[in-house]
Amino acid sequence: DADIVTLYWARDEQAIAQTAQKFGAYCRKIAMNLLGSQEDAEECENDTWMAAWNSMPQNRPDKLAPYLGRITRNLALDLRERQNAKKRGGGQTETVLEELEFCLPAETARSISAFLRSQPEQARNIFIRRYRYCDATADIAKRYGIGESKVRVTLHRMRTKLKAYLEKEGVCL
Repeated sequence: DADIVTLYWARDEQAIAQTAQKFGAYCRKIAMNLLGSQEDAEECENDTWMAAWNSMPQNRPDKLAPYLGRITRNLALDLRERQNAKKRGGGQTETVLEELEFCLPAETARSISAFLRSQPEQARNIFIRRYRYCDATADIAKRYGIGESKVRVTLHRMRTKLKAYLEKEGVCL
């Protein structure tokens, strides 16, 4: 990652090629989960490389994957909003948002982070894969080698715990 960032800082166009080779599938998956269209995901991926190119002189990320993932996610959400798409991705994104709607006021990011840090690693990772990257429950199950029902139960329990945690912290729900 450091070598690729150095290429960006040197304004070497090899940075984009190496970024695409190393992180292309990762960024495409994030975009695809949010947009539900291969064409839109590829457009978003290309926009990610341009955004990374333009942002690197001001930023020097230690870990490139989360940095690029955040750019991709934001670009995909912006694209989806611009297109005013109705339930793209088979309705998966809307389902994800509905699952958390009852317990996620916008100002609770720090409380959610603290809550997640206090949870077992696998449960935390499942939660993040679902609600940060919008992965389907089947994809999460496959990634962690568990049944899809275990993923759904884990997510349900985590949402319940999160709601209780936020109420205890005094976050208005």
